[in-house]
Amino acid sequence: MPIVNSVGQAEWAHDLAKELLETTLPRRWAHTQGVAARAVSLASILGDEADTLTAAAYLHDIGYAPELVVTGFHPLDGARYLRDVHQADDTLCRLVAHHSCAVNEALERSLFNELTTEFDEERPELVQALTYCDMTTGPDGSHLTADDRLAEIHSRYGPEHLVSRSITASTPCILSAVRAVEAALDR
Repeated sequence: MPIVNSVGQAEWAHDLAKELLETTLPRRWAHTQGVAARAVSLASILGDEADTLTAAAYLHDIGYAPELVVTGFHPLDGARYLRDVHQADDTLCRLVAHHSCAVNEALERSLFNELTTEFDEERPELVQALTYCDMTTGPDGSHLTADDRLAEIHSRYGPEHLVSRSITASTPCILSAVRAVEAALDR
């Protein structure tokens, strides 16, 4: 990954996400900044991996950027872009590819084989941490409970949309991740 003048992964990721999202998708950029702020708040339980998680938080939704859309499945489009264009760290690519139980939406989109063949799963504690950050942050970057975030997604897409169906399938995974991170923070 190109890191100039010892710039950390999170700072590089911030700049890239800002470039891709700020102008074309300002609300998505607000969400992304909120997710990254949540990631920073987990530094006490992540130790040396806090920078990687913060970088993944900045990059988790770059696949929505109009110039990156290939499949229409933002985790896969974003992870491919990071891998193919920036030769980003494998951990970062895997986190973006699999964030927030993405495998269920991949199934809905008939992209399961592409996602799982191209990107192995990442360690559960990092995936859970990114899921926690994403699923406790609203579209405007504000903090929400996971239940409120899930309800917001359902109301935005409607009950029959494939995103709503995949979120329904992902709800146990999402809530488990949130509980695991909250338990780690309480320790």
